[in-house]
Amino acid sequence: MQKKLFFLVSVIIMASTFQLKAQYDESDTTYKRWFIGTSLFVLFGNVLEDTNPPDFFQLDIGYRITGKDIVRISPKTWKYAWPNGIHPFLNDAYKKPEERFPGYIREYGATLSYQRFLWEGFYAQLDIMPTWQVFVNDNGKKIDDGFQIFNSYRFGYHIKLFNDTFFFQPSICVTHRAYHTQLPDGFKQLDDKWSKFIFPEPGLNVGFNF
Repeated sequence: MQKKLFFLVSVIIMASTFQLKAQYDESDTTYKRWFIGTSLFVLFGNVLEDTNPPDFFQLDIGYRITGKDIVRISPKTWKYAWPNGIHPFLNDAYKKPEERFPGYIREYGATLSYQRFLWEGFYAQLDIMPTWQVFVNDNGKKIDDGFQIFNSYRFGYHIKLFNDTFFFQPSICVTHRAYHTQLPDGFKQLDDKWSKFIFPEPGLNVGFNF
């Protein structure tokens, strides 16, 4: 299921790059400044994932400073039971019982993003997300708290839909766990085995302009 989903996302991303449309022009002041959105992985992860359901929530609130410069804040929460350093689509170690945490981690955070359009609808984006971590054991009992800074370095394409009422942004990124406090015993030993970077990781964001 994971590899099929990764293949589907990759096809969507590659296909979308052929739908070249000009991004908002610098001289055009009529475009809508504000937007809200989310990630389609909220749907994919919560509905299709049965072994490690993330209970994922994400809300994007964005503002176009200019036609090429965008900022956004995205409150998020999710949980996971395998180390973030294991690629969920490309690494067979993901979901192996021996790599599973003795419980799970619930995170609460807000991503701060800056997006810059480079050419046509192609953009680069930096995401910085400080998160509060709650460590829960297999009995459902909280055992510790933690803090993490989770970054994404993203490249994607912006597709206008329905006369620019909606948009779709397929992307690909490198994720980076830039900093985190020490994990509790049992979690730390498993997490230390894996990289702080993951690549490639797909993104499928959608939004509504107003």
